[in-house]
Amino acid sequence: MKVKSLSFAFPMYNEAENIEETIRRASELGQELAEDYEIVVADDASTDGSGDIVDRIAATDSHVKSIRLKVNTRFGGALNAALMAATKDIIVYTDSDFPAKEEDIKKALEFLDGSDIVTAYSLVIKDASLKRIVMSKVYNFLVRAFFGLKLRDINSGLKIYKKRVLQGLELKSQSPFIDVEIFAEAARRGFKIRQYGLIFELRTKGSSTISRLSVVARTFWDMLVYRLSR
Repeated sequence: MKVKSLSFAFPMYNEAENIEETIRRASELGQELAEDYEIVVADDASTDGSGDIVDRIAATDSHVKSIRLKVNTRFGGALNAALMAATKDIIVYTDSDFPAKEEDIKKALEFLDGSDIVTAYSLVIKDASLKRIVMSKVYNFLVRAFFGLKLRDINSGLKIYKKRVLQGLELKSQSPFIDVEIFAEAARRGFKIRQYGLIFELRTKGSSTISRLSVVARTFWDMLVYRLSR
């Protein structure tokens, strides 16, 4: 499937071991899939030099945009910055360690025919720790109960949006809850959502920070604030 224009949006925090390879893979995929493409990386105030790596690549590759946040926002601010800076017709968000296989991104793109958003979910348990399993089940249950979003995994590491879904949104969340905010607003505006099952690649370098206590606390705070504002 060849598209007219394509943006990759990567929120990033301390991914010095991964980001250069991620940009390389995204660049190859962009050349294959689109007439025009860009790679937007929003650095969430990394402390390991990740932002400097992206700056260096962007200085020699006009397809790469580097955004540097001065204060760590616990994911949500970085994702918002990357999505809002994306200018192409179709926007692919995946994590900055590139957990989605290229073939799955290609297949997911095909589902945009007849839908406005494609969101992935894992066909296998990604993290077998009891803590992560309980957290995920409780969180997804609350998302379904409070916001009517019947999704298997709201915070999965691959989502594809048509640009019009994000236009006009003024996102407030500074945590992973930003995914719920986007989907709730999209559903309210009548956009069609399609789910796609895949097997994500396991992280081999760096570490995920999504389960940090500060991130979890901010996620539930953002959920409460958004719920009360509706």
